[in-house]
Amino acid sequence: MTRSVFTRLLGLFVLLLVFQTAAMELVLIPVVTSRLRENSVGAGFRLLGPAILWSGLIALAFALPLTVWVARLVTARLERVAGFARRVGQGDLSARLVLTGDDELAAMEAALNHSAERLNKSFAEIESRRHELAAMLDSMQEGVAAITPDGLVRWSNAALNSIAATQIQNGRPLVHFLRDPDVLACVRAALEDREVRYGRANSLAPGRIFEINAAPLSAGGALVVLHDVTRIEAAEKSRRDFIANVSHELRSPLTSIQGYVETLVDEPHPDAATTREFLGIIHKNATRMNRLTEDLLALAGVESPDYKLALQATRASALVQDAIESLGGIVVDSEVELESTGAPEALVLADPDAMNQVFGNLIENSLKYAKAGKRICVGARLLESEVEFIVQDFGPGIAFEHLDRIFERFYRVDKARSRDSGGTGLGLAIVKHIVLAHGGRVWAESELGSGAQFHFTLPLAPAPVGEKMAAAIA
Repeated sequence: MTRSVFTRLLGLFVLLLVFQTAAMELVLIPVVTSRLRENSVGAGFRLLGPAILWSGLIALAFALPLTVWVARLVTARLERVAGFARRVGQGDLSARLVLTGDDELAAMEAALNHSAERLNKSFAEIESRRHELAAMLDSMQEGVAAITPDGLVRWSNAALNSIAATQIQNGRPLVHFLRDPDVLACVRAALEDREVRYGRANSLAPGRIFEINAAPLSAGGALVVLHDVTRIEAAEKSRRDFIANVSHELRSPLTSIQGYVETLVDEPHPDAATTREFLGIIHKNATRMNRLTEDLLALAGVESPDYKLALQATRASALVQDAIESLGGIVVDSEVELESTGAPEALVLADPDAMNQVFGNLIENSLKYAKAGKRICVGARLLESEVEFIVQDFGPGIAFEHLDRIFERFYRVDKARSRDSGGTGLGLAIVKHIVLAHGGRVWAESELGSGAQFHFTLPLAPAPVGEKMAAAIA
């Protein structure tokens, strides 16, 4: 009982005594005095008992309502406190008590309000951090899930839902959503052996490879992380293939050069004609190695993140005309005619030197197969937001299954013919990277027996640049 409540009850007790004293003065004392005068002392004392009883009843009649009223006030406030405690216990941290008075109960109510306010702020901060953690996990590229000791999903991020191609439901077994045996084996080992397990999954999604990392959690359960290494694997495979192809391309001419040089060295009196023939073969292979080295350096340059283009507004017709004029010399001795099919006057953003390399590689590639058609056509046409350039030959054409791969490094449709003609297998790969660096697209179209068309696009120059250039030319 608080001191304030005790003080009130004490006051009521004092008030009861006051009422009783007043009743005795008003009722008991006059009656007793009168009887003592009229009768004997014994008769006065016989009247004293009922008088005291009546005075007590009168005092109680006044004090009882006051006691009930005070008790109801205290009970109502305690009931409000109990109701407040129930609301807080049910999670309603916005509940507050209305402060009444300045006694100890009011101080307790203020303390409870302060505690509820601090709890509300703490839970709000925890909820904010939980949302931040969920947003961070959802922004990860890796699929992440927490697994209970029973193998149920406690939570998962958006990346894992994407990998599973379905909405993962919390509280359901992991096996319902990820059926890859390697993933399940790693999770089971982390749960049972309480050790970190690593693995690789190849059947979670078609064409994708994932590294698995399953680690036990200190509070029980396990955390599984799926890291997509498809691109890394593809890059590693590309690197291995590139090294193998370069080694192969260099080994062939080096072997040839070494063989002919050894023959000349071992021959004490070589024939002049034979010597000239061997030196010619050595020179041809040395030239092939030099071209391969130059193309490798060019490819490394255009694939580098530091590759920069000197972009400027240039007329599409000027690019086509410059290509025909500067590259016409390579077809002089081939009996193939290089001609223009026309190009628009639209301005495109291009690096003229890089475009000269693109046209050179495309025309040189077409020249290897165009002798049957005796003609190579270069032209362009205006599209909605870009200009499409076309280099066309009329040779034997390219089979459909090769069209999607001919821009890969060292990919050849006819390996024997390409090597005999001195090709390195890198020209079209260089074209692709240069065009992509310009923000364009590149592709090939062909039908067997009808020649091949190589297409690439360049974006139109912005209007202000185009207008200024047009005005300057005019």
